[in-house]
Amino acid sequence: MKKVLLLFAILTFFSCKKESQESFGKPETTAENLKTPEDLGKEIFITKGNCVACHLPDKKLVGPSLHDIAKIYKDKKGNIVTFLKGDSEPIVDPSQFAVMKTNFAITEEMSDEELQALEAYINSYLK
Repeated sequence: MKKVLLLFAILTFFSCKKESQESFGKPETTAENLKTPEDLGKEIFITKGNCVACHLPDKKLVGPSLHDIAKIYKDKKGNIVTFLKGDSEPIVDPSQFAVMKTNFAITEEMSDEELQALEAYINSYLK
């Protein structure tokens, strides 16, 4: 009987341990920590991408405004993600391409999800 109880205790311990380890260190998914693509794009734009150093929402700084970028890419059926990967020519302000090209070291390291989020954030200025 002691062997059965010991075996039961061991099995219970390991099955509970596995379940608790699966979620250990993973953030709980809640409505508060779910981000829309636009929200993620904004965060990347301001922090990781440092895009805010050259681009403003509604006026030219060093680079064109987000509104102008979104409008031109829409009108010319361009792909912002492809440009940020360094796989297409500039269509908004080719004269500033050399300045933007230095940032490809940052954007080329971004995941497709991050680049799509940046595109969603930029396109949000069309609304």
